[in-house]
Order: sequence, then C-alpha cells, then structure tokens
Amino acid sequence: MCGRYAVGHDPAELAEEFAAVDRAAGAVGADFNVTPTKTVPIVVQRGAERSIRPVRWGLVPTWAKEIGSGPPMINARAESITTKPAFADSARRRRCLMPATGWYEWRPGDRRRQPYLCTRGSGASLAMAAVFSAWWAPDSTDQPLVTCAVVTTDAVGELADIHHRMPLVLPEHRWADWLDPRRTEIADLLEPEREVLDELAIHPVSTEVNSMRNNHPDLLERVEPLPEPAEQAALFES
Repeated sequence: MCGRYAVGHDPAELAEEFAAVDRAAGAVGADFNVTPTKTVPIVVQRGAERSIRPVRWGLVPTWAKEIGSGPPMINARAESITTKPAFADSARRRRCLMPATGWYEWRPGDRRRQPYLCTRGSGASLAMAAVFSAWWAPDSTDQPLVTCAVVTTDAVGELADIHHRMPLVLPEHRWADWLDPRRTEIADLLEPEREVLDELAIHPVSTEVNSMRNNHPDLLERVEPLPEPAEQAALFES
C-alpha cells in the first residue's frame, strides 16, 4: 500500500455505517487525501461498546523511547504482524478497523505519477484491518499518543497490476472477531476473502492527488489516464 487513502464520511456517518458510537469529539472529519501522521478515524471495541475514535496514522510501539526516530510505521504486513516486535502485542490485543472510501496507488517506476483509486463497487466504506498502540512519553502523566497501522497483504488480480501490496479489507461478518480484544489467535482472519476482492474496483484519478495540499471530493472521480510516454511523443510528432 502506497500510503494515501480517502475517508469521504464524517465520524457520525461512519458510526451509523459501522454500528458504532461517535467518540471522535470533532477531532477528525472527512478527508479526501489522507497522508501519514494525520489524525484518522478508527473503529474499536471495548466491552459492549463499539466506537469511532481519532488516532494518528503511523504506529508508535508502546516501548519506543521517542517519536519520529524513523519513517512512520503506517503498514503492518499480515505475514509477519504476529511475530514482528513492533506489531505483535497490538495484533494480539489492540486491533481496530480503519474506514476508507478507497485507497490510492501508483505503479512503481511510473514517471507519469498516474494515481489510481481502489474502492468498493457499491460505494460503501471499506473496512481496512488495522492495529493500534498507546504510547506514553517517559515520565509523563499526559494522555497517551494513540497511533495505528494498516494491515497489508499480497495484491491480487487487477489490483496487482498497479501495486504488489494492498490493505487487508474485512467483510462485515469478520468485524466482530477482528475487534474482539479477548481473541488473541488471528491467523484465520489474515487471509483475504474472495467476496471482498470481487467487490473491489480500481480507476485512474486526477494527478492532483499527488500533492497532499489538494483535498476535495473531486479527487475520487474517474479521469482519463495520462498517456504513456510513447503516446506523448507521438502527439508532438503528429
């Protein structure tokens, strides 16, 4: 996954879609060009309550001595999430969903920087599997910094033509199991389901997405892709 996605709904709308309570307290809203370290909405389950909470995208492990000592850990590979020290504890006890209208991808090595958006054909939100962590600064009594990372897996089909990785998108019948903090064994939840993959659709979008300064609903709209370099040369020769 490249590191950009879109959330076209505000927390109140997401709460209705995910049968949750809005606990975002106005800290986050719709965002059509989400970049790492931004505040994003997640869905968590604690006790009988499922809620929408605001957290920072880019996981900081509980044992980290400081923030920002390296690139933000925005992704966690499904193949190693239960064993990699940065994610293992969160995978066991602190799992969440990251709602998304879709995620953006770019083909590696594409000099045109043509972005693509992957969404559900129905238009409903995607439930990206994710994990979260709470980090306290040393000797601090302030509130912890809560951060998250998207779980990724191998891309398949048309998606693999754009990028070799993709978020692990969970169908609704897996949400409760993924969110349940009492469940510590999750191997069977880390395999993509065919019904989800069959719902996904991908299309080219405006190169405005390439700049994080651009943020509006039109970024989600299908556009004609940029011509390939050979096609561009032919235009000048004709």
